[in-house]
Amino acid sequence: MYHSIKEFTGKEKSSIITIGTFDGVHIGHQEIIKKLVKQSSDADNNSVILTFFPHPRMVLQQGTDLKLLTTLPEKIALLEKTGLNNLVIEPFTKEFSRLTAIDFVKNILIKRLKLKKLVIGYDHHFGRNREGNFKQLEEYGSLYGFKVEEIPAQDIKNISVSSTKIRQALLDGDIQKANNFLGYEYLLTGKVVHGKGLGNKHNYPTINIDIAESYKLIPKPGVYIVKSTINNQNLFGIMNIGFRPTVNGKHETIEVHLLDFNADLYGETISISIAHRLRDEQKFDSLEELFAQIKQDEKSARTLIESSEISFRKKKF
Repeated sequence: MYHSIKEFTGKEKSSIITIGTFDGVHIGHQEIIKKLVKQSSDADNNSVILTFFPHPRMVLQQGTDLKLLTTLPEKIALLEKTGLNNLVIEPFTKEFSRLTAIDFVKNILIKRLKLKKLVIGYDHHFGRNREGNFKQLEEYGSLYGFKVEEIPAQDIKNISVSSTKIRQALLDGDIQKANNFLGYEYLLTGKVVHGKGLGNKHNYPTINIDIAESYKLIPKPGVYIVKSTINNQNLFGIMNIGFRPTVNGKHETIEVHLLDFNADLYGETISISIAHRLRDEQKFDSLEELFAQIKQDEKSARTLIESSEISFRKKKF
């Protein structure tokens, strides 16, 4: 992995490259990367993904409240599982955004990354003011001796997948739709911190997850069935995202009760995969009613898990 284009050292071979923000590394991205990796292997070229951080909209649209599907560490972990040779993460700045399409192609792709072929999505734009498009790339290819392949929308499972659609599905609480578009269960990664301890008092110990990255998209408040791997042990659980209205909570929290597990995880960083949404968050008249509902949530979750109606898909990459 390279933390800037300037660091790239794979210049002993030509490169087949794809470019994008790759937020979520969803099935559309995976289709592009699959072609990139295969073609690079067949031609004995470098496979290169050029991506950016921060997200360009965060730099160019001041005050934007854009939420992302993946934190940078999550995105790196997902991309590194695809089998590519080289991941280049370019720090995105206003200065970088001012590069014209032709300067980007000549000085970045050709000069620094040794471009032989570019594989892009059907709606890809690049360069200053997003002026570059597929037609221009073909013209530059003829001029500078590289090929361009566009992955049509119909090749991505006959649907137009986008990070925007996945974000909206998560905000709507449609976790199944989001996961279908992602090709894996949506992830939340954070540090285990101390909470109020109410769960312990009612025999429902929970871990509170603090996500440091404020730009990470948190799904619609509610109760979800989740899975985590801790100490090489696969664990199911129920997770509540919300404001805890029964106890007059003032800010959103993420609390997870792991089934058949109770150990001290404070200070550890864990990842939670979200598989199913059980219900909306509710306000109860008493803690007794709240924990009675949690007990029912656990029963529902166990029934769904044991009946195999909730299954966590294996990563394709």
